[in-house]
Amino acid sequence: MKELLKELCLIDGVSGDESAVRERIIELIDGFCEYRVDPLGSLICFKKGLKTPEKKLMICAHMDEVGFIVTYIRSDGTLSFDCVGGIDPSVIIGRQVTVKSSITGEKLYGVVGSTAVHNLSKEQREKAPKTDSLYIDIGAADRAEAEKLVRQGDCAYFVSDFEEFGERRIKSKAIDDRAGCAMMVDMIRGEIPYDTYFVFNVQEEIGLRGSTASAFAVAPDFAIVLESTTAADIDGSEGAKRVCALGNGPVVSFMDRSTLYDKELYRLAFDIAAENGLPCQTKSMVAGGNDAGAIHKSGRGVRTIAVSIPCRYLHSPSSVIEYRDFENSYRLVKLLSERIQLL
Repeated sequence: MKELLKELCLIDGVSGDESAVRERIIELIDGFCEYRVDPLGSLICFKKGLKTPEKKLMICAHMDEVGFIVTYIRSDGTLSFDCVGGIDPSVIIGRQVTVKSSITGEKLYGVVGSTAVHNLSKEQREKAPKTDSLYIDIGAADRAEAEKLVRQGDCAYFVSDFEEFGERRIKSKAIDDRAGCAMMVDMIRGEIPYDTYFVFNVQEEIGLRGSTASAFAVAPDFAIVLESTTAADIDGSEGAKRVCALGNGPVVSFMDRSTLYDKELYRLAFDIAAENGLPCQTKSMVAGGNDAGAIHKSGRGVRTIAVSIPCRYLHSPSSVIEYRDFENSYRLVKLLSERIQLL
């Protein structure tokens, strides 16, 4: 499944501009399930299993990635921008990006620039940069030239190769959450024991917007949210601040900033992992959030669990995971989806 993960990660699809990701997923699942696209752009799929359960299960992941949007074209031809999703400005400076031109339809290469260090005051040099002090240089001579290529509202993306390094580590942009999408594509293309809904959501990174709508459309009894979550397992992070660790298996959360997860499902996940010799861990901090925040309180309420891959440098062009965590997360999700139907 590594090649599938690579292919999906390298497609550009910032929140609100997920169409290229969705179109490729449709090509991959066509003929294996029923599907439709909702008005916001989420892809809702129904996969017929060997049995029809009494309760309805939805498995979901989000298609969108963090990125940028052009807000203003400056007199010197550079582009002011804002972040789409939570991105630390310190990981942006000097990065190569592509701007998806709505005028030419082409990708324009650019570099994120900032005020030259010798032009910064002592106070400015000691402070972390802010996004509004940065700009994208696309090589235009002035505003008139840039306006022939770019419009306000055009999206920009990190340029990042998919690389394997170390023993089993992978670096790429958009692992959050193309990893979850890859798992669902593989499940849809195979045989499953029970009827299941699979939802590829849009606009998670800007406020769980796609899942807010799709959860009401599906109206599930149970939901498994597939995600990536921050691992801070490096020197300088001690105890609870490490959150989770690469190589220690899938992360099953008991609580985050948007959800208090179903306690029975939480315990069930760890029981299944132990029974099948799978490593499994939880987050040691109540932090972050994901589509579960919208799903669990939709309709009459949905019993919800999240299974995440531990990931270093999340929301950057160089997110890093261990491939065995990806594999073990997938195994756990498949086993969990079967056992939930027996509750």
